[in-house]
Amino acid sequence: MPHLDARYLLCPMPVIRVGACIANLVSGDVLTVTCTDRGALNDVPAWCRLEGHEVIQATTDPYGDVRLTIRVKK
Repeated sequence: MPHLDARYLLCPMPVIRVGACIANLVSGDVLTVTCTDRGALNDVPAWCRLEGHEVIQATTDPYGDVRLTIRVKK
């Protein structure tokens, strides 16, 4: 499963990196993303809705890292 480490990046960079990573994936692939920018909990799902991708899970771990799991739809 592809993983994107977007820790220590501030808005809008996590969304930009997710978009660049997804551009190299195919429909049905599942991407996991780790961010430290808590705004990504809102920004990445909003971008996914606009682009037609599915956020399977969005959580924050005890250390404050945001973890998102995205199913690519193209």
